Amino acid sequence: MKRGVRMIMKICISFAWTKINPMKHLIYILGIVFVASCQTTPNDTTSEGIESDTLKYEQETHLKNVKQLTWGGNNAEAYWSFGGNQLIFQSDFDGWGVACDQIFKLDISKAEAGYQPPMLSTGLGRTTCAYFLPGDTTIVYGSTHLGDSLCPESPMRSASGKYVWPIYADYDIFTADLNGNILKQLTYTAGYDAEATVSPKGDRIVFTSMRSGDLELYTMDMSGENVVQITDELGYDGGAFFSPDGEKLIFRASRPKTEEEIATYKGLLAEGLVQPTEMELFVCNADGSDLKQITKLGNANWAPFFHPSGEKVIFSSNHEAERGFPFNLYMINLDGTGLERVTFDSVFDSFAMFSPDGKYLVWASNRFNGGNRDTNLFMAEWVD
Repeated sequence: MKRGVRMIMKICISFAWTKINPMKHLIYILGIVFVASCQTTPNDTTSEGIESDTLKYEQETHLKNVKQLTWGGNNAEAYWSFGGNQLIFQSDFDGWGVACDQIFKLDISKAEAGYQPPMLSTGLGRTTCAYFLPGDTTIVYGSTHLGDSLCPESPMRSASGKYVWPIYADYDIFTADLNGNILKQLTYTAGYDAEATVSPKGDRIVFTSMRSGDLELYTMDMSGENVVQITDELGYDGGAFFSPDGEKLIFRASRPKTEEEIATYKGLLAEGLVQPTEMELFVCNADGSDLKQITKLGNANWAPFFHPSGEKVIFSSNHEAERGFPFNLYMINLDGTGLERVTFDSVFDSFAMFSPDGKYLVWASNRFNGGNRDTNLFMAEWVD
């Protein structure tokens, strides 16, 4: 039996599980989910019978020469360097000696089973959302280490029993060099500051903050100065990325409308929690003007990133799922038309990002993990 077939059979008879991980992280919406059946098969042979692309499904026509980059733990939010030869990502892999998410740098050419990439965060507290700065010699990331050297607890459920993400008040944003030395603290306000990403123009950082009392988007210059509030509507605004020309922002947002939804949102926020099961995608100019909602799919639509054309976005969604899973990658035009499914996994695909030259895609996935607990990084040549 071919290797790819054996692997997919393992998935079909295993339990798909997840683990809470703040701000990444709808990987973990329903805890343990049984994958009852698989509707797709891997494309594991060419017409000559030579094994090829065993890490993709035959319907995944946008992906070519898929390569696995990590082997163990929960690895996510892998973002390309400006030069396109390195990735910065977060992992909780205990085989690398960490107890919760820390930041690692991966040279693409060195990615193979057993390789341990260097850790660039302090190893203290919990970290999230690292991104290269222009020149690829420094990074920016969020960390809780100033509040406590230990990993903060991850709540399993709110008091009402609903799935939640923790919004750790100790998160602040820092820059560091590639030896792990912190160079500068960029945020100082009380409460959550995290989810920083950088404009391709290299002039601005966008991030999410609680400084107004709600979870809003802000931009700042590379030194942490000249902070500008971008969003101001009630709800969680996060996971923002600039367009290829640096002129627009794409992000995920919850928008509670009814009295009950608003009361629930505010009540959870007062506890340092959000419930991320209902989110849609929004786009606006980099100054916050011309705000538009581009999805109305229901469930959780999140982790968007611009296609190299700047005219559409790739994102993760479970809108076709009945019980929270699976999450797959989709593309949609900025006007909300042309929805297209990209991946056909039975569990989880998310955190997609195109390389600076638009030739490659990197993302996090539970695909072909033998039914264990691992979420690994994958990259592929992109086929338009």
